[in-house]
Amino acid sequence: MTDPIVFDAAAIDWAKQDGLLAAVVQDADTLRVLMLGYMDADALAHTLATRQATFYSRSRQRRWTKGETSGNVLDVVDLRLDCDGDTVLVLARPRGPTCHLERESCFPDAPGDFLAGLDALVARREAERPAGSYTTKLFDAGVRRIAQKVGEEGVETALAAVAQDEPALLGEAADLLYHLVVLLRARGFSLQDAVAVLRARHAPAERATAG
Repeated sequence: MTDPIVFDAAAIDWAKQDGLLAAVVQDADTLRVLMLGYMDADALAHTLATRQATFYSRSRQRRWTKGETSGNVLDVVDLRLDCDGDTVLVLARPRGPTCHLERESCFPDAPGDFLAGLDALVARREAERPAGSYTTKLFDAGVRRIAQKVGEEGVETALAAVAQDEPALLGEAADLLYHLVVLLRARGFSLQDAVAVLRARHAPAERATAG
């Protein structure tokens, strides 16, 4: 059973926006802003209870759950209240396009973390194993073969750095990054797990500099 979302609803200042709470939805993996909606107390309670992003429609004057007609729901991972208590950040994983124009985001040019998106795509490939996918073939071949590919790409990247032009180096580096993401996933890890190690290593240096 999924753990409940820990969220202090008592800290919300409902009076600021006439009983509504602005809700900025962000992709939990790529951190791309997906949409802006509004929640009343009922919509917030429904979101927390179901982990499906639910809003209050100001035009229709009723509660609505994202994807209730299209099926493109937003699976909520976490909610975080801002410093003024009148806006909530909704971290969610979309199942399908968020925008009604069938786009990933209601903000077409909203930036996001491409590597995180790639990591999420690789995770889906591992789970679904679509036929004809190179990523599927790698997972089917097993950890040893994937590790071998990482080794090969690492050598090719190093050689490109000293003996080839810039496009060749960047191409080999991209191949290395992709195969590393697949290897981590094959061992049960995500790219963010490796990033967390880097972040932990960096934290003492930051504290020392601040001191």
